[in-house]
Amino acid sequence: MGVEQFPMRFEMLELRGIWKSYEGKPLLEGVSLRIGEGETVCLLGPSGSGKSTLLRIAAGLEPPDRGTVLWDGEDVTRMPAHRRGFGLMFQDYALFPHLNVAENVAFGLRIKRLPRDRIQHEVREALERVNLAGYGQRRVAELSGGEQQRVALARALAPRPRVLMLDEPLGALDRALREDLVAEIRRVLRSMRIPSLYVTHDQEEAFAVAARIAILHAGRIEQTGSPEELTTRPASYWVAKFLGLGNLLPGRVRSGRPLRIETPLGEFPADSPQPPPKGGEKGWILLRPGEGSWMRPKTGAPKGIRGTVRECVRREEGYRILLVCDAQQEMVCSSIEPFREGEERIWIPKKGFWIGE
Repeated sequence: MGVEQFPMRFEMLELRGIWKSYEGKPLLEGVSLRIGEGETVCLLGPSGSGKSTLLRIAAGLEPPDRGTVLWDGEDVTRMPAHRRGFGLMFQDYALFPHLNVAENVAFGLRIKRLPRDRIQHEVREALERVNLAGYGQRRVAELSGGEQQRVALARALAPRPRVLMLDEPLGALDRALREDLVAEIRRVLRSMRIPSLYVTHDQEEAFAVAARIAILHAGRIEQTGSPEELTTRPASYWVAKFLGLGNLLPGRVRSGRPLRIETPLGEFPADSPQPPPKGGEKGWILLRPGEGSWMRPKTGAPKGIRGTVRECVRREEGYRILLVCDAQQEMVCSSIEPFREGEERIWIPKKGFWIGE
């Protein structure tokens, strides 16, 4: 936990052992992360976990207390932000209201003192990339929130940055606009192959944009991996809970081969990460809502989790069932058919997933 295991490959941006405290309280505790050529890495975590602070340190907007920022192996920790050549995009757009769209996009290019015809060419290309061709002379105030965020993305891309850093870029937009812009950002980043660091607290947004996600919690990286790795093999109770993967029951390993977990609601088979746990170990079993079958209570019924249906809510894929079991333990399950509230049912989970303490 906290220190990522890196594969042997060429990397472009590296954060190594980053520490940061505010008012004597640690915010980042030895965080390490790498972003490879053309790779988009998402920092995902709740508010206050240190995501934006880590991005600001990587961008050079504030220094770490300890640790190193490297670009292609060169230490840039103390290099000013404007000399790093990194692009930035924030939630509040930060557009200049007195400039039109083209002038906003050209701002970074003018600072680099590029020739006028080169600036015009780069502005035109940047606006085309974000589907705003022909918007150059528009006033910023005339644009919708989604269009303004596209202008902000075009401005960040126009100087062709070495790394693009996006800090909750869609946080101010409603869900429908976010879904459209997530697809747009993913398309642009993949087509341009700019290494990118994307910060968000929204799980769906992170999974849609990035091929690799680092989950940050209490100043440390809890787990790094692809969306599939995170959802199928969570590394900790906290990760499984944060991602909302399912029901988590405290348990003890009853047997190792095959793996069976003893819990307050019964004994269940489980898969596990490598190496497999030993008999007697304590931890948690993850029982996923959609991985199980249903029976009515009757003599000779297979062992399962017996309870009373408290809620039955229609969802796209079926029904969400809230089952209240012994000792008022609540289980969230799924069903393809509706159940009546108050009736008794037995839920028979398939294999769970073992998470050690």
